[in-house]
Amino acid sequence: MIKVGILGAAGYTGGELIRLLLNHPEAEIVFANSESNAGNRVSDVHESLYGETDLLFTSDMPFEQADVVFFCFGHGKSKAFLAEHKIPANVRVIDLAQDFRLAPEAVYGLPEIHKADIAKARFVANPGCFATCIQLGLLPLAKAGLIKHDVSVNAITGSTGAGQKPGNTTHFSWRNDNISVYKVFSHQHVAEIRQSLAELQGSLDASIDFIPYRGDFTRGIFCTEVVTFEGEEGSPMNPSAEQLVALYEDFYREAPFTYYIYKAPDLKQVVNTNKALVHVDKFGNKAVITCVIDNLLKGAVGQAVQNMNIMFGRDETMGLKLKASAF
Repeated sequence: MIKVGILGAAGYTGGELIRLLLNHPEAEIVFANSESNAGNRVSDVHESLYGETDLLFTSDMPFEQADVVFFCFGHGKSKAFLAEHKIPANVRVIDLAQDFRLAPEAVYGLPEIHKADIAKARFVANPGCFATCIQLGLLPLAKAGLIKHDVSVNAITGSTGAGQKPGNTTHFSWRNDNISVYKVFSHQHVAEIRQSLAELQGSLDASIDFIPYRGDFTRGIFCTEVVTFEGEEGSPMNPSAEQLVALYEDFYREAPFTYYIYKAPDLKQVVNTNKALVHVDKFGNKAVITCVIDNLLKGAVGQAVQNMNIMFGRDETMGLKLKASAF
C-alpha cells in the first residue's frame, strides 16, 4: 500500500483527495492534517464522506509514516511551509499550489508530456486547473510548431475554483445567475502554459491572450481557444481539418484520460471525472479548440492521484475510473 499524508486536508481539494484515496485499492491515508479542525471527524467537515470513513483530522505531521505527502495549501503557503519544516528525503511530495510550477527543483506534473520525469520525481508541482485545460487544447499544435500567432483563450470556471474560504465573489447571492471576468490577460496560470508550449515548440513568441470567467456553476472548466495559421490550407503551417484531427488523435493516443472527440464537448461529460475532452473545428486559416475538464479532478486532485500512481509504478488510472455526473 502507498502510505499517504495530506496537509491542508479540510479544503475542497483536501476533501476530494480523501474521497479518491478512500476508494483507491493501493493507497492508505495515514494522516489528514488540519490545524483548525484537529480532533474533528473528517466527515463532519466533508459531509459527503459520512459512512465512508472514521478518520479524524490531526494537527500532527508524522512524515515518517508516509511514502508521499500531498500539499493542499492555498497558493504561497507551500514555500513558507517548507522554509519551516523538513520533509524526509525518502518521502515524495505532490504540491497542488502554484509555488513550484516554474521551479527547476520540481517536475511539472502534466502526465501528457512529462510522464517519464514524473515516474522518477521526488517533488511534483501539480498544474493549475485553468492551465491544465488550456494546455491540453494547445499542446499538439505546439509539438507541431504551429503556434506562431497570438492565441485567444476564453475559459469559464466553477465556483469551487476559488477555494472553500468565502469571499465577495464566491457568495451564493452574487455568483448565482451571474458571470464576470477577472485577471484579464494577467492570470497567474499563463506563465506555466507558456512554459509547456515553449518546451514542446522550442520557443514561443506569440502571446496567450487569456480571459478567465467566473461561472454560476459549481464544478468544471469550459475553454475555447482560437489559433491562427499561415500559408495555404493543407500546407505544413496551415493543416486541413482532417490533418488537425489526425494530429490530436496521434498526440493523445497513449493518454488514458485525454480524449479527442468528434463534436464539441459539453461540460457535464467530464464533471466528477479525471477526463479531458478536446475537439477542434477549422474555419479558414483559424482553428477553434474546445476543451473541458473538472477543475477539482483533472484540474487538481485527480491529476495529483494520477501523478502518484505514476510515481509509485501503479497503473495510471488506478482509483480514477469515475463516471461523469451528467444526470
